[in-house]
Amino acid sequence: MPQEISPEAVDALLPEVAELIVEALNLEMSPGEIAPDAPLFGEGLGLDSIDVLEIALVISKRYGFQLRSDNEDNVRIFSSLRTLAAHIAARRSK
Repeated sequence: MPQEISPEAVDALLPEVAELIVEALNLEMSPGEIAPDAPLFGEGLGLDSIDVLEIALVISKRYGFQLRSDNEDNVRIFSSLRTLAAHIAARRSK
């Protein structure tokens, strides 16, 4: 069962998750350029479904839990860096 995570814990995880995204996708930007609340898809970072699969793979390896493609919460989970970090903070085992 996911645990409640403080906003401070999520904020502390933001740089690490941003770095993970930049490295996993070989983005030509620094992790600090990813705004915590900007959309990851479309107008924001411009990710697509293949990018999400790449991110999900590195998250499962790094944090010890699976992000499933059939999870109906994926749109919410991947809506921004902050929502992704909060999801990781609540579920990680590593």
